Order: sequence, then C-alpha cells, then structure tokens
Amino acid sequence: MTLKTPHINRRSVLLGGAALPLAAAASPALAAAEMMGVGTTRFNRVKLGGFEVTTLLAGTRTVPNPQGIFGMNVDADTFAAASAGANIPTDAAQFFFTPTVVNTGSELILFDTGLNPAGITAALGAAGYTSDQIDTVVLTHMHGDHIGGLMGDGGETFAGAKYVTGAVEFDVWDMAGNDTFEAKVRPIEDKIAMIKGGDAVASGVTAMEAFGHTPGHMAYMLESDGKQLVLGADFANHYVWSLAHPDWEVKFDRDKAAAAATRRKMLSMMAADKIPFVGYHMPWPAIGYAETRDSGFHYVPASYQLML
Repeated sequence: MTLKTPHINRRSVLLGGAALPLAAAASPALAAAEMMGVGTTRFNRVKLGGFEVTTLLAGTRTVPNPQGIFGMNVDADTFAAASAGANIPTDAAQFFFTPTVVNTGSELILFDTGLNPAGITAALGAAGYTSDQIDTVVLTHMHGDHIGGLMGDGGETFAGAKYVTGAVEFDVWDMAGNDTFEAKVRPIEDKIAMIKGGDAVASGVTAMEAFGHTPGHMAYMLESDGKQLVLGADFANHYVWSLAHPDWEVKFDRDKAAAAATRRKMLSMMAADKIPFVGYHMPWPAIGYAETRDSGFHYVPASYQLML
C-alpha cells in the first residue's frame, strides 16, 4: 500500500497555524512542574596520580553584608568596584563549607568536618563513604565550621578514626576557653596526634604551615606519581576578595598581616608551579588554580585537568 503525501499549499498552512491557539486553549497544560529551588551536587571526585580526592559540600549559606567580613581596610567604593568587575554583588555572598576526603589507596583521610555531624555524614554518604570508613581525621584549624562535625548528640562521628592537628593550633585553643572547642575537640583530646609543618600525615600528605588565619593554621600538600595539589583550607576565603586582593583584611583572620603574607606566599608558589588547590570556601566544587594578575591573583576553576 502506497502512502500519499498530503498536498500542502499556502492556504492550508495559514489555516493550520490559525487553529493552533484554539487547540492550545482547549487542552490543559500538561508540562507545568513545581519550582524545585536551587540545587547542586554534594561531592566531586578527581584523581591525583594514584590518589582519589573528593571534595564534599557539607553546607552552604548566603551571608549578607560581605564587606563586614572582607576588605575591611578599604572604602566601600573600592570594594564595590572590585565586586562589579567580577560580576558579583556587594550586598550578599554565598559561603561554601568543603571538607575533603583523600583516598591514598591504603587509607581514607578526611580533612575537616564541616558545621555539624548531619552535614558531613550526608555529604560522605552521597560520595559513597560512611563515617566508620574514615581512618584519619585531620583538622586544619579549630574554627567551628571545621570542627563542628566531630561530635554530636550521638557522640563521636568518626569513632574509629585517629585524629591529627597542628601542635601550635591546639595549644592556642587549649587555653582559650572556647565553647565549641570544649564541646567538639576536648572529648577526643587523648586521641589527637600533634604535628608541625613538614611532618607527614601519610605517604604523600605533608603539613604546610599557613599561619595567620589562626595562630597554627595548616595547609597540606598532596603528592602522588609526580602530581601535586594543595589543600589550602582557609588561607584564602574568597575567590575574588582574597585572591585578587590578598592584602585586604578579613574579619576572621586572627593575625591579619601574617594572613596576608601567607596568602601571597602560597598563591605565588601555586601560580608559579601551576599547582591546583582546594579552598574550603571557594566556589563549589572548590578546586581551582591561581594565576598572577596585576598586583594580585586570579582564580581559575578547574575544568577537566584532574579527570584525565
């Protein structure tokens, strides 16, 4: 049986088009869907030589009045101009809280724990891990958004793990009378190994002194099969206001001059050697590169370099 192609002329096209609105009016909309809200992934996994490095989105929140935190030593017009140049607003900033899991092939190491146990365990679960698989928990420093996931109503989140932190950092907070430290860190004090800059947490995982944000703040260099990546923690807290302007003062930097010097030193090293870094508060998924630009640096998010 031969199918005949219907004859189409200008009149039939016009009549057909005229009927479309009537047909639409006669049929209810079937594709209407509820608004789902802003969403993102909870983990991002890359490889570094023989290591797997997984960043975990343990939390995110919008913070008003960012100049109350960043650029405290510059006027509002300067802050606004820098923000406009980067196409970001001046009345709010989005904060990200990004612990990192490193699988060395022989152990699973978690760097920092987020704001609370629920956030870190949910992110770990999304990445395919459970809290009892963590062999070592490394605390880069003792601010609440890094130690918050250590302990909750159910006790230790990582009861089977050993703990590591910088001796200088621990000693400062040990005498500070800080409520969060007392609640989260004090109960595990006897299980914590104290280290200094240059010490190895594991093969290919080396502590780097990055003092200033807190008195004993540590970063960590990962090295595997000739590849390097820096876990920078809070050496820089914003991809524009801290990188493009490393001398701008940050509210949460305990020693602002030392923190600025640390930023310049680390960013210069990473830019010169083209070493990627994970920044705890960088835009999700928190992995990027630093390039020199003018008197500061420019943040370049990683694309597929660490997938190959």
